[in-house]
Amino acid sequence: MYQKTQEWIYRHARPLDIARWQYHFENGSKDNVIKALSFYQNNDGGFGHALEPDSWNPNSAPIQTWVATEILREIEVTDQSCSVVQGILKYLASGADFNDHSWSNTVLSNNDYPHAPWWHAESESSCKTDYNPTACLAGFGLVFAKKNSQVYKICKRIAQEATEAYLKGGLLDDMHTVLCYIRLMEYCEKIDEQVIDLEALKTKLREQVSYSITKDTSIWETSYICRPSQFFNSRDSIFYEANQKVAEYECEYILKTQLDDGSWDIVWSWNNYPEEWAISKNWWKANSTILNYLYLRGFERV
Repeated sequence: MYQKTQEWIYRHARPLDIARWQYHFENGSKDNVIKALSFYQNNDGGFGHALEPDSWNPNSAPIQTWVATEILREIEVTDQSCSVVQGILKYLASGADFNDHSWSNTVLSNNDYPHAPWWHAESESSCKTDYNPTACLAGFGLVFAKKNSQVYKICKRIAQEATEAYLKGGLLDDMHTVLCYIRLMEYCEKIDEQVIDLEALKTKLREQVSYSITKDTSIWETSYICRPSQFFNSRDSIFYEANQKVAEYECEYILKTQLDDGSWDIVWSWNNYPEEWAISKNWWKANSTILNYLYLRGFERV
């Protein structure tokens, strides 16, 4: 089915996602991904323009900027001088969409453009938690900002606040926030300063991941649930051992649910803006297709 998938990607995906596909599976250039990503970056360094396909807001927003950090991580960008990286640090340092403790999960200007209901600025979405995407953005700043910079100091303080809040509280129900804490853990593993209690965070996240993954696989195909791939995509992960059975099953699930055209379907929809959603759905399908192939490759199934 690889050829079918390749054809689907080239016919339906955005240039950015074609560049990601090429990087991962066709010996493509990392620079081409960065260049394609840069077109979503605004002059303030933040990202918009439907980089996160569920919001067509062209203005910079923390969630959109978080998506950019995920792509940079995916292609293993480590160069602190990268212009896209420097732009993100500029945005984080600017104080935009920031209340001194967290970056906003949604922004008011979302309401002026086609968007999913959960990105409406006045909705009561379960995504609206204090540290989604703040924990991840803080970790990004710790890795890429200079230690003597103001943005590093801000990110260090926020990372400490986020970790303290998480360790003191119960297990989280929102898988997106959990992923942000996992990213914070991973970023903190890369730096030479002990900013947080990393071992305590790892211990709780091991319990958290097992709690968060939807074990009832009968509802995976029809519901918005949490699969192992939300958190890890190889047997090397610290979360694999406790979730081995369901993680291995996900390989079978991915192979079983691949469509005849080589892509995978999406289980959610917007309910509004049907024409824009039809476009965004294809963008999401392309993203899911890339991530599914990365998962299968991580488990040596392709």
